[in-house]
Amino acid sequence: MTVDLAPGGRTESGGGAGLRATARVVAQADGRGGTALPVLDGEGPLALRRTRSTGPAARVTLVGAMSGPLGGDHLAVEATAREDAALHIGSAAATLALPGQARQAARYDVRLAVAEGAELHWLPEQLISVRDSDLRVTTRAEIAAGGRLVLREEQVLGRTGEAPGRLTSRLTVRRAGATLLDQEVSFGPGAPGGWDGPAVLAGYRAIGQLIVVRPEFEHAKPQAAPLGEWAALTPLAGPAVLVTVVAPDALRVRRTLDEVLRDLN
Repeated sequence: MTVDLAPGGRTESGGGAGLRATARVVAQADGRGGTALPVLDGEGPLALRRTRSTGPAARVTLVGAMSGPLGGDHLAVEATAREDAALHIGSAAATLALPGQARQAARYDVRLAVAEGAELHWLPEQLISVRDSDLRVTTRAEIAAGGRLVLREEQVLGRTGEAPGRLTSRLTVRRAGATLLDQEVSFGPGAPGGWDGPAVLAGYRAIGQLIVVRPEFEHAKPQAAPLGEWAALTPLAGPAVLVTVVAPDALRVRRTLDEVLRDLN
């Protein structure tokens, strides 16, 4: 089974509508135990670079060539791992959601597709919500029954000593047509009341999530458990687990998620 994503539009700007840009990467098995990248295409602020790998996976780094996303921008990343391919994607630096001249919210869409026998790791650096910014993030992963996914997202509400902007993030993960996770969170000015209360962030400003989908979890899946002071592991309805972290700073979020991923491996 091969799952591909439709091509994105070309870069556009002007008219106060903000910048539009799409980065696309397609990975496929090269027949020699490695992974080739027949598509590696970035636009505008989204530059893709293949980086050195010592294993069978192809490694790609997303490099921000411009600041943003700014208000009114619409950025997208589309990544496909075809049958038996292994693709690891990271980013060179944190992403800053910034206010812009346009009054519209900025959008950042991530679309991931994982075919049978393929593996995709989406491990970007933190997203920082800067004061007066407004960003809507949607991440959607479609996985075949025999596919594997490791997905990490980390969000920081404001720079040091700074109030956050408005940040809304929706994360959807589907496997073999069935939904494993579909959730939305919203923080900052204009978000539903209580987002900073004791039942949600309790004054903390760094949030992280790790989703691991593996076929072997059908038979042996980690059990629900607290993970120290900041995190918890929750099994999902399928061969997948979700780790959620809320902590005072991004460093503690990253350390916690790294430790959990090492334990799961």
